[in-house]
Amino acid sequence: MPAEIGPQYFLDTFSDPEAVSRYAEGPRRFVPGFEAIHRMTGILLAERAPRDAKVLVLGAGGGLELKALALAHPDWTFVGVDPSAEMLKLAEKGLGALGARVQLVEGYIDNAPEGPFDAATCLLTLHFLDAAERQRTLLETRRRLRPGAPFVAAHSSFPQEGEDRALWLQRYAAYAIASGAEVEHAHSARAAVDASLSLLNPEQDEAVMRDAGFSDVSMFFAAFTWRGWVAYA
Repeated sequence: MPAEIGPQYFLDTFSDPEAVSRYAEGPRRFVPGFEAIHRMTGILLAERAPRDAKVLVLGAGGGLELKALALAHPDWTFVGVDPSAEMLKLAEKGLGALGARVQLVEGYIDNAPEGPFDAATCLLTLHFLDAAERQRTLLETRRRLRPGAPFVAAHSSFPQEGEDRALWLQRYAAYAIASGAEVEHAHSARAAVDASLSLLNPEQDEAVMRDAGFSDVSMFFAAFTWRGWVAYA
């Protein structure tokens, strides 16, 4: 376990070339239905996005959702935004020829083009932001979307009251171990999440999206400590 765990822990991890090279192993072991989230995201966006949609992808480092969406929707183009240069390098490498349809931007939502975009996603990312920054990011995302455009978010969101938080964090680690993660790594990740992330419960997450101006917020995914929503600008 790292000697010190704090907010910088995750930023350092996503900037460490060795850790980044192993990134793809993590989500598949820690997130139930990881590939299914990508498939469902494509379906939900396609319900309202045009055939030649321009899609904003926040937290795009690693490129896993970009690749899945680009393969499933060959006429879509993408702008992928992420604060980690190392993660964006990994995305570029993984996309290969698909990268011709993707613009990668290092930074945060403020560094994203103004749009307007036909759809947007933010997968496994918003849980790194506190409530105020989360709402600001959602406000800026919605501002860059065409009216009625779909937005899909999925991230860590589970009951936080009393003993519930500790119980669900233990289940988070137990699932990772059952999926093949090393025991020490799973418990280190659990400790990092507990110490570093300002997590919300699902009701609070939905309220933040509504307060940012999104309408018809509805949950489409729930598995252990993870939730996913679709909403509209």
